Amino acid sequence: MSPRRAPSPRRRRLVSAGVLGACLTLAAGATGYASQGSPADPPQDGPGYMGISQDAARPAAGGGGVHAAGSSGGVQGVDVSHWQGSITWSKVRKAGIRFAWIKATEGSDYRDSRFAGNYKKSHKAGLYRGAYHFARPNSSSGAQQAKFFAKNGGHWSKNSRTLPGVLDIEANPGGATCYGKSASAMRKWIKSFHSTYRKQTGRALVVYTNPAWWNQCTGGWSGLKGKAPLWVAHWNNSGPSLPGGFSTWRVWQYTDSGKVNGISGNTDRNKLNGKVAQLKKLANS
Repeated sequence: MSPRRAPSPRRRRLVSAGVLGACLTLAAGATGYASQGSPADPPQDGPGYMGISQDAARPAAGGGGVHAAGSSGGVQGVDVSHWQGSITWSKVRKAGIRFAWIKATEGSDYRDSRFAGNYKKSHKAGLYRGAYHFARPNSSSGAQQAKFFAKNGGHWSKNSRTLPGVLDIEANPGGATCYGKSASAMRKWIKSFHSTYRKQTGRALVVYTNPAWWNQCTGGWSGLKGKAPLWVAHWNNSGPSLPGGFSTWRVWQYTDSGKVNGISGNTDRNKLNGKVAQLKKLANS
């Protein structure tokens, strides 16, 4: 997903299939940027930025592109942020895309400037859609960020097409990979976000991460197993590796350089583990 500033080309490398110890470069999506301003100069980047695919400076990650295993059938989705610019959602739906997660917030003070329009228009076009939050564990508590997210797009509507909110937790785009936190402190932060979000919305929380970051920064924590569906970022040809502590995945982000009619440039592509009935079930969970 994408931070509020575009990442530099350095270190954008993805874990290829079977290379579990390598650094996974996450998808281009939505880590924040200044809510009312234009992107600033890029900070030193980490290994994953959901929704950043649109950034021209971003090179294809190792194994990038639309991979056969992810793009051949199944229930397809995208994740987007302001980096994708204006999106024609009716064309996206006609292209076969069934669901979308849209960046809403980052940290405890940033709101994506295109969230409201994308959220409304994607729903009108007939997609299942939800919101996501880019975590900044070094800026404020998990509880504070969960409340901010819930009040600024991460809520739920009982219409059978609103997906659970997403916690996008990945490498720090401008500093220490684990935000200066020990594994135990990171687990505590995530647990606080999860429990507060559930209390605020009454909904399950989807967790978006990649195996390399999760294993390094949480110690392969199993505290969310069975409590939060996993959206795993792993760009390869056969299927995703799982972070420690999880036994299955619900959504797989398989590339950061997909093409979809209605979206200018590259975009992250995702695949549901299941059929449309499971997507509807997720929307009602």
